[in-house]
Amino acid sequence: MAGSTNHDYHILAPDYLPFLGSVSALTMTTGGVISMHPDVLGGAGKYVLLLGFAGVLLTMFLWWSKVIREAHEGHHTPVVQLHLRYGMITFIASEVMFFVGWFWAFFDFSLFPSTMSDVVGGQWPPKAIEHVMDAFDLPLLNTLILLCSGCTVTWAHHSLIHGDRDGLKKGLLATILLGILFSAIQAYEYAHAPFAFGQNTYGSAFYMATGFHGFHVIVGTIFLIVCLIRAYKGDFTPKQHFGFEAAAWYWHFVDVVWLFLFIWIYVWGGWGYPVH
Repeated sequence: MAGSTNHDYHILAPDYLPFLGSVSALTMTTGGVISMHPDVLGGAGKYVLLLGFAGVLLTMFLWWSKVIREAHEGHHTPVVQLHLRYGMITFIASEVMFFVGWFWAFFDFSLFPSTMSDVVGGQWPPKAIEHVMDAFDLPLLNTLILLCSGCTVTWAHHSLIHGDRDGLKKGLLATILLGILFSAIQAYEYAHAPFAFGQNTYGSAFYMATGFHGFHVIVGTIFLIVCLIRAYKGDFTPKQHFGFEAAAWYWHFVDVVWLFLFIWIYVWGGWGYPVH
């Protein structure tokens, strides 16, 4: 019949959301730059930034709502699901390279302190740092929390695959609570840190690496909350649950990054130095 579909691909109709997302991203970045120059636009840069940020959030909500609706309409064939997985893998790979940059900076500062003797005093951590974080106090607790959260999200995944929706909900809820607990402990750690951000290379590298990870934990927690809401609405089946699978992959990525942060920045980066 004319107009019938005889392939496994989903051909998308023209949409305004890519344009809205592009304009919003441009507005947000432009506002961020302008906000760093208070004399431009009479200090209105922060409002431009907020406007662009709101547009980005709106784009995400509308776009992902359409993706969910397309899944309910049966457009996510096995081939489409496979390509969605490829997209998520590529995204996580880009995130890996993002964190490689912060690790690279930390290793460069720590392994070659003599090249920055005028900044760090030829030693690492710098002389200006009197104490470092005790890796085997709150950071170790947070490591155990994230490892447990990796187990609970895996429990939820296996429950979904085997048709146990009650286990899916409980596993997701446990993972969300552990994620919130991790963020709360890290906020407490920052509030009582013995060094500040931006005073030297150690503080900058430490806060940028761990802070961006904390941001990813918050994003992952929101991702899992959305999955929990969808689970209560009856979404996800053992054969079609890419939304949950993507959230689980993202959460495991967050876990692995933290293990590297704990080992290299908390333990190795402050080894033998007085702890706070």
